[in-house]
Parts: sequence; structure tokens; C-alpha cells
Amino acid sequence: MKAILILIGIIPLIRLFVLGYQDALSANPIEFITRSTGTWALVFLCLTLAISPLRKYTGWSELLRYRRTLGLFVFFYASLHFMIWFYLDHNLNLSEMWSDVLKRPFITMGFIAFMALWPLALTSNQWAVRLLKRNWSKLHKLIYLIAILVILHYFWHKSGKNDYQEVFIYSAVLVTLLLMRVKRS
Repeated sequence: MKAILILIGIIPLIRLFVLGYQDALSANPIEFITRSTGTWALVFLCLTLAISPLRKYTGWSELLRYRRTLGLFVFFYASLHFMIWFYLDHNLNLSEMWSDVLKRPFITMGFIAFMALWPLALTSNQWAVRLLKRNWSKLHKLIYLIAILVILHYFWHKSGKNDYQEVFIYSAVLVTLLLMRVKRS
């Protein structure tokens, strides 16, 4: 089942390659690729956060086996999102990138969220679980802050275009998932 999940997880990337090969990435391919990878990072974030509530309400404990894989797809697509922005928008120019991070709040939020994903991705293995013990669980609670930062990133990005429909949908999903955890505690 995990192999099927991995195959499903790379379908969005394969789709981007196919669209690129067909020269069908829209009039602004850089923007299309950047937004697509960001959207898929957000989708996988929602799916990752949905695992515990789904397990609780369905009793299907098997779901927990897939949370790590889904979480790593969050990091994978967020990394692609960042690298495309850094490489294609800023030509790997660090000073230009930092200027953008410091100047635009939506970039700032996205950057902080991406940096906060690193320790989660690096400790998403059994060795780190054994090494960190109870601190591993505390560290991985950082995902809730990341979810809030991602929504702020997305909201401020869309606010420049007065386009809030998708933001409200993802916000509602994430707020619901976060409230389910608060209620559970």
C-alpha cells in the first residue's frame, strides 16, 4: 500500500513534466509550476493532518502507517516550490532572495514555514524517534505552527489578487483539523 501511496504522491510531479513536454504549462510556466508545487505541498499537509482524526473517527489504525510518507511529500513539494522560486525567479541569487524574503510578508511566511519543515523531515525516521524519545513528539507538533504559517503565506499571496476562494477552502480544512486536535487534548 505504501508503494501505491508513493506512486500517487508523484503523479503531480509527473503531470508537470508531461505538461512541460507538451508545452502546456500556461502563458507563465514559472508561475504555473511554482503555484502547482505549492498547492500540492498544501494538499499533502491537509492529508497529513487528517490522518489522526480519520483514525480516531474510523478506528482504522492502519492509517498511521502512511502519515510519515504524506508528511515527507509535504516537504518534497515545499522543497520543489522553494527551489523553483529561488532558481527560476531569483536565478540562485542569494541577496535577491533575501531581499524578497525581507520585503514581502507572504514570502517571509512561506520561507519560515519551509525552514520549519526541515527538522521535521530530517527526523522522520526511526533512528531520530529513538534518539529524541519524547522530544520527537514535541518537535513534530511544530507542524501545527507550520500549517498556520502556510495559510498566512497563501492568504497574503492571494490578497494581492483579491482571490480568496481557495484560501478559504484550505483554511477551513486546516482550522477544522487543528480544532479537532484541540478538542481531543
